[in-house]
Amino acid sequence: MKILQFIENGKEKTGLLEDNDVIELSCSSLEAINSDSIDKYKKNSIYKIEDIRLKSPVSPSKVICVGLNYRDHAAELNMDLPEEPIIFMKPTTTVIGHLDNIYYPDSSSQVDYEAEIGIIISKEAKNINSDKAREFIGGYTAFNDVTARDLQQKDGQWTRAKSFDTFAPIGPCIETDLDPMKQNISLNLNGELKQNSNTKNMIFDVYELVEFISSIMTLKPGDVIATGTPPGVGPMNVGDTVEVGLENIGILRNYVKNNK
Repeated sequence: MKILQFIENGKEKTGLLEDNDVIELSCSSLEAINSDSIDKYKKNSIYKIEDIRLKSPVSPSKVICVGLNYRDHAAELNMDLPEEPIIFMKPTTTVIGHLDNIYYPDSSSQVDYEAEIGIIISKEAKNINSDKAREFIGGYTAFNDVTARDLQQKDGQWTRAKSFDTFAPIGPCIETDLDPMKQNISLNLNGELKQNSNTKNMIFDVYELVEFISSIMTLKPGDVIATGTPPGVGPMNVGDTVEVGLENIGILRNYVKNNK
């Protein structure tokens, strides 16, 4: 089941994506992913996906990101595997949706893409064991952990480099039914393949990440965990089109623009 949020006639709405049709739902995206039966929320309104403007499928209270979480990425960088997850956070002002613009900050000269799969938390989670984590995950989405790489290297810590407005594209939808352990993940820049891996190469899987992060902070419904990026990270430039592809989720496409 693919759940999304969109704007139609100036109103924010929730939809169920079936092929190219979006069936309007009379509930929030969180209610939809927590529902045992989506049929009770279906309305008579149906839209073509190309006729509506998509938003981020959730409005998180926080975005938690994981660094260096693919074995092939660690090998590319000639780095040892971490003994526990390396985490950082992005503010909610970074969040944008499918087809939205990524704005290149004036203070940076190198802005990089990082394709990732995002975990959507469906209910409050604190101190959750990995074998129970599935109960607290409502689905998965595509995520681009946009990073001002030169500022990251300059600062030593990552907050500024990761936190510019528009630096967390999320979407296009939440997929509630997939195997997160073996999803092909890719990134295309202007149609050229730059990243290509599989979530089976993760150092810490999605359930281990929920356990680790929930032992530190309470996860709220709608929170997003971005699970790390595979090898092939590189720069984007103004005018570029960047596309994160997840095998059973779809394409998250964004455009790089001059700072507004």
